[in-house]
Amino acid sequence: MKKRSFITLGLALSLSLSACSSVQTEREAVGDNPSPTTDTPDAQSGVTIELLGSSTGESDINIIRDQLTKNGFTVKLNLQPDYGSFKAQQDAGNFDIALSSWTTVTGNPDYAVRSLFKTGGDYSILADPEIDKLIDEASTQTPDQFVETYKKLEQRLVTDKAYIVPLYNSLKSQAFNKEVVDEKSIRLSKSRSLPWEELDFVDKSKRASTPLVLQQSASTLTSLDPIKGNDGSINMLNTNMYVRLVNLTDDDVITSKGSLSLNHSIAEGNSEYYFLLRDDINFAKVENKAAVDSGERVGAEDVVFSLLRAKDKNSVPDHRTYTLHEHIKNAEIVTDLKALEAVKQAGGNKTVKEALEQGLNAKISALVADKTQANNKQGKYQVVKLTTTEPFPQVLNYLAHQSGGIVSKKQVEKINTYDVATFDKNKDIPYGDQNTVTEGATYNNTLYASGPYILAYKNDYEAVFLKNPGYMKGTEHEPRISQITVRFIKDADSSLAALRSGEIHVYYSVPETKYEIVEGDSKLKLQTLPSNAVAYLLFNTKNREVAKSEDLRKAVLYSINQDEILQFYKNHKRKAFSTVSPLVKTGNELKADPAKVQEFLNKYRESVLQKPQK
Repeated sequence: MKKRSFITLGLALSLSLSACSSVQTEREAVGDNPSPTTDTPDAQSGVTIELLGSSTGESDINIIRDQLTKNGFTVKLNLQPDYGSFKAQQDAGNFDIALSSWTTVTGNPDYAVRSLFKTGGDYSILADPEIDKLIDEASTQTPDQFVETYKKLEQRLVTDKAYIVPLYNSLKSQAFNKEVVDEKSIRLSKSRSLPWEELDFVDKSKRASTPLVLQQSASTLTSLDPIKGNDGSINMLNTNMYVRLVNLTDDDVITSKGSLSLNHSIAEGNSEYYFLLRDDINFAKVENKAAVDSGERVGAEDVVFSLLRAKDKNSVPDHRTYTLHEHIKNAEIVTDLKALEAVKQAGGNKTVKEALEQGLNAKISALVADKTQANNKQGKYQVVKLTTTEPFPQVLNYLAHQSGGIVSKKQVEKINTYDVATFDKNKDIPYGDQNTVTEGATYNNTLYASGPYILAYKNDYEAVFLKNPGYMKGTEHEPRISQITVRFIKDADSSLAALRSGEIHVYYSVPETKYEIVEGDSKLKLQTLPSNAVAYLLFNTKNREVAKSEDLRKAVLYSINQDEILQFYKNHKRKAFSTVSPLVKTGNELKADPAKVQEFLNKYRESVLQKPQK
């Protein structure tokens, strides 16, 4: 999930990030001494390592500091109060190692590495051709083939080059008030964010009159344009504001259920993907802080527009998810019914048409280009064909990601009239700008939501989401509750107190150290399962000694004792070797080794002493 977010990037853990209430500019973060280098030692001195983190990860910071200190390092802490300040320091290069995390919210291993470690990736600060080659090679392989490739990738990333230091794999968790929330309605999925449309009260009479209250720490939202953010401030929010072509089941299987597609099919060759669209979703808009049906149907032209802009790095300024969709070659509306009959489905004898018709009440009698002419009951459907640059079945996992959310072509083009190349953040207002939904002088809500809920307004205290009145009415997927309120609560103790007092009803991403308190409260229910979230230390690969010296990075690597970290968390966390660990069992394991620490530190010291003195 998410996006490099601190501690819970990706979004499966998306609601546990700290608030971005006081964000430093890069100039302020850098100050008068931009990107100072690590202290260079003489033969006898210690080595200073600057460790960057945020207050939400203070326990991890303390453990890592103690382990490094025990192995002879002098640790300089750069502890920031919130994620925004942390990110400003990271962008300014004010760190040697930064406490980071990634959650694979798509359920596929390619997502666990592409954005983070590939040259030019959305969140990558690495540039290693061998890693690039291994990522691309694994992306085209089947699960039985890619295990060995990901093992080599991990070894290059961790053992050989020490670009990261793995810490642990977390559980995914949430707690809720079972006296208020119907236990049967609340899901905990390995990768997917919490589906709001299924949530319900124990007392069904409260659906229309009582808000269901959730929480998250971040009050500043990166963007409500689904392609412009991939972090914990917006992952769950955008997932519930924009419908996608496919979804993930709770155990990470691709499904059309609850998505914009009634069915989907992969053609022979694994490069062509077909989606049969449903006709019962309209975009919601906000008028006078109330959700209303815009009257505009979500259709094929919106899908094509959304996918093509998702893959285009230059479609919007500050595009943060384009690498997730770079395998999309084209998206188009299919109007020739015979074309579906002429193509065989991958791995079977059916035609694509037969596959798309499976389970339909009315077979396909006609395909229409105009979304207003679609009528599923009469057999008139819309079909979108997506073509990939190469055989790449993992493209479906990316379409299930929040960045695959379908936006209104008409509305986005109406709002985004600026020139991307000359975009001025001080005067141009893009679609999804969080300031437009924030109460006050800047409020001018222009959102069009294709999902079950739309954000009506927010302030520093909470964000109010209202049911989309045009979303799958009369089906099992129509939202039950009229209002979902997301309360902004910065720290874990306050969130837990709010849950226990009844101020909130669901607490997403409960820290492992709070499990016993939740389990001891008779009105609360704790849900946990293994997650795809991995915490790690990221080395600065620019302007620091750790960027230049593999020996120095490896000395840090072998200082970290995962057993001690797991012991602190009462074994509610698991060992990890990379962000791929929860998805692919490579057999790689990091073992602390004080002897290796001293070996690599000595090599580093020797290399420093041999450098010509200026």
